[in-house]
Amino acid sequence: MRFTKRHEYSVYILTNKANTVFYIGVTSDLTNRILEHKTKVYDGFTSKYKVNKLVYYEEYQWIQDAIAREKQLKGGSRQKKIDLIVSTNPGWSDLSEEWYD
Repeated sequence: MRFTKRHEYSVYILTNKANTVFYIGVTSDLTNRILEHKTKVYDGFTSKYKVNKLVYYEEYQWIQDAIAREKQLKGGSRQKKIDLIVSTNPGWSDLSEEWYD
């Protein structure tokens, strides 16, 4: 019997409390990566600007597809990002709010 490893990659958009700053990233472990943002494990853009609210994500089987989508989102206008978020999360809720204790 042969088992195929299930690849899972996520492209995600974070914002700050006021929904004024966006961060787009890609990861193979969305739950852990968002926790790292929330707990400011690394110094950088997201910790400096308090960007830790997950407002959008997509899942992919292949890393190449996730990276291509990340680049596409980063290259899009601010309004395109807003429209994408509002299309699935009109209240700008933190989608990871109940992931952690």
